[in-house]
Amino acid sequence: MSEFSADPRAALDQLCQEKGIDYARLSAAIGRNPAYIQQYIKRGTPRRLAEQDRARIAAYLGVAESILGGPVQRVASRAGPRGRDMVLVPKLAVGASAGAGASIDGEPVEGEVAFDPKWLRSLGADPRALSIIRVEGDSMAPTLSDGDDILVDGGDAAARLRDGIYVLRMDDVLMVKRVARAPGQGRIAVISDNPHYRSWDDLPLSAVQLVGRVVWTGRRVS
Repeated sequence: MSEFSADPRAALDQLCQEKGIDYARLSAAIGRNPAYIQQYIKRGTPRRLAEQDRARIAAYLGVAESILGGPVQRVASRAGPRGRDMVLVPKLAVGASAGAGASIDGEPVEGEVAFDPKWLRSLGADPRALSIIRVEGDSMAPTLSDGDDILVDGGDAAARLRDGIYVLRMDDVLMVKRVARAPGQGRIAVISDNPHYRSWDDLPLSAVQLVGRVVWTGRRVS
């Protein structure tokens, strides 16, 4: 489980390294000039991220704003049964395609869902790096269905890669796919569980950016 620095600049630098995202690309994703993120991390300019920039970066990276210097709003005092504190996980206003793919433009948080921290620990998830996003499409059926909500651990990505279901970016498209190690150093397979959709049997790890591992899913009952 990744431990993020209390310094927002150091935490952002660590996230960029773990997720394989360079400064210029992240700057472009939030509509800033290519040097913006590098200047913020390396030179301390600006001193603090603007609220809108911070929200867009958090949504793009799939992490809580508190890691980037935002207010800590993840734990609600005595919100749960028997007076137990609950962890509030942000629900991002963006979908991860299980079909053809969806473009990413740094959508902000649209709400929060409360979880029991003991249950989250049983998943091995980092509460500070969790987010909920929506599945779009049916390429991961029957494992995941269109409209499912998935709980994504942004602290469990490339640095801890193992076989499982991940949210990832490929060619600037956010997807949810099964990822497995392929023969050869640094090679992976990106798999659609629905055989009617494309899979990639052998890709360099550098071809994708792993956003986080899917640790839980919830769906509506018809």
